[in-house]
Amino acid sequence: MAQATTPKTLRIAYVEFPPMTYRNHAGQPDGEMIDITRKVVEEAGYVPEFIYLPVSRVYLYLSNGQIDLWPGLTDIPSLEGEILESWVSPLAIQLSAWYREGMAPLENFSQLKGKTVIVIGGYTYAGLINWLNRSDDIRITEAPNHRSAIDMLKRNRGDYLLDYRQPVNQVLTYPSDSEVVESEVRTRNIAWLFSLASPRAAVLREEFDDAYLRLAAAGDVPPVRTITPGFVIPGFPEEYR
Repeated sequence: MAQATTPKTLRIAYVEFPPMTYRNHAGQPDGEMIDITRKVVEEAGYVPEFIYLPVSRVYLYLSNGQIDLWPGLTDIPSLEGEILESWVSPLAIQLSAWYREGMAPLENFSQLKGKTVIVIGGYTYAGLINWLNRSDDIRITEAPNHRSAIDMLKRNRGDYLLDYRQPVNQVLTYPSDSEVVESEVRTRNIAWLFSLASPRAAVLREEFDDAYLRLAAAGDVPPVRTITPGFVIPGFPEEYR
């Protein structure tokens, strides 16, 4: 009897980004994008090995080939030439500027000048954190997590909080947080980023895209999205659009 072929394992990074990807109380990968990724990997004929990493380590491991792929944001300047992005994008996310009711909404990114901006420690904001840190007229203060960031904002320890809508909405409680409102800053796409350090990166991308299309046709994953540039607030740094 012929021996069954052993399924190939893919090393897949994931970061703390609830509700999309996170490590649950049992220490296991969880979240909407984890579920979708697992389905696509198995449909493509592979076995997922999820590896929990800080995002800076994800960038490094994509560059040197220690991981095969990452479900993450598209158009990250520091990964240019290091990865291939899937053609399909299952989900979009929104970066917002959160502020206390009564303050001026953020209508132009230049309004951050002279202000204190709260950011989440370890987040790169697709490279935007480098621009913020280089800005002499913007003060940056870090929060360890989304809930702490909201509490800092409410205690006037910052004028604006830069954070993504989905994880913030998970930690907001009402009516106690009703004073916290948001302005849209940037809409981004989530896709699968394949390490070009692997000689099979292009093959993997095609296999993932094909697997996703089959699953979408069967209704097992979100419908195929039409990819658009998305919203960008006026004044947003050109190199990070």
